[in-house]
Amino acid sequence: MIQLKDNFKYAMLVPTSMGVRLTPVEGQPVHASETFTLKVTSAETNVASVSSYLGLPVKVLTTFVKGSPIARIIRDNLAGRHMDVEGKDVGQGGPWGYRHQFNIADSGTGSRGPRVHNDRAGEVGRTLNAKDFDLERIFGSEGVQIVHLSGLIAALSPETGAFCLEIARAARKHGTRISFDLNYRASFWKNREKELHAIFSEIAGVSDILVGNEEDFQLSLGIAGPEAGGKGLAAKIESFKGMIDQAKKAYPGTSVFATTLREVISTNRHLWGAILSESGNWHVVLPREITVFDRIGGGDGFVGGLLYAILRGWTPEKWVQFGWANGALVTTLTTDYSQPADEEQIWSIWEGNARVRR
Repeated sequence: MIQLKDNFKYAMLVPTSMGVRLTPVEGQPVHASETFTLKVTSAETNVASVSSYLGLPVKVLTTFVKGSPIARIIRDNLAGRHMDVEGKDVGQGGPWGYRHQFNIADSGTGSRGPRVHNDRAGEVGRTLNAKDFDLERIFGSEGVQIVHLSGLIAALSPETGAFCLEIARAARKHGTRISFDLNYRASFWKNREKELHAIFSEIAGVSDILVGNEEDFQLSLGIAGPEAGGKGLAAKIESFKGMIDQAKKAYPGTSVFATTLREVISTNRHLWGAILSESGNWHVVLPREITVFDRIGGGDGFVGGLLYAILRGWTPEKWVQFGWANGALVTTLTTDYSQPADEEQIWSIWEGNARVRR
């Protein structure tokens, strides 16, 4: 069982590179649209949002383009999410210099699947550097219960890889629990396999919680997958369990492993499930049908709900249930992150209670 201390200022800390997402209105494809909504986003703050909205203190480490109106939108959004933010302002360096990433997303609808185009040229988050933060103060004096790291940030640039290593080392030194979502991306790893494998392996080696699918574990950490078996849900669950058995041997200090299960019936109808291993005990949520408004952020919502449940000191069975339900909640929202009214709203999703509340 994960043991947390209660004398820390922050329940959760997330290092991240912030950006914005452009989405056509009324579920239309990007190339056929003239009107778009703009939302602030990052995978890591997506994870932290359920905790901040439900009253736990959250801190964000990031970097901003100095004087950018997009940076102002991001700052205001994070403040609205009740998050403390610490980040260096980096000069734009002219029109061809730094900027915040743009995520251009067609959410899809019905039989037309989603399409996402990431525009990350000149991304200011690639400059994240440990020397820009007082990690001794953050982890030693202020204190953090859980730091959540993402493979997206660890692989973003050589600088961010070193940054995530320093975060993990400082967290380990001061008794902060480490959550690591592997988030393998082939385009980030191209021609950097040896470098990134070493970084990911070190972070995984000090992590208490590892999240990822079979591809994430195999390609990021070199964990051998089980021999190919039959098709179907039961085979997929057993395949993941077999791979985690291998991961436990490679990373014996990690006590929690988790992944989601998803089968797409149509863009707006998914079967949604989850698997959790805690100290060798398995907790499985068999896929149940959910109605999807926009799937982006559902996986982050699962991780966020899982970490919130851990922070609240609930039993492992409730960790996976709350994570599943929070992921399902996010797929009903226009944002990539959870904005629950209260815990009851999330538990009602788990219970299948969609009746009106007056």
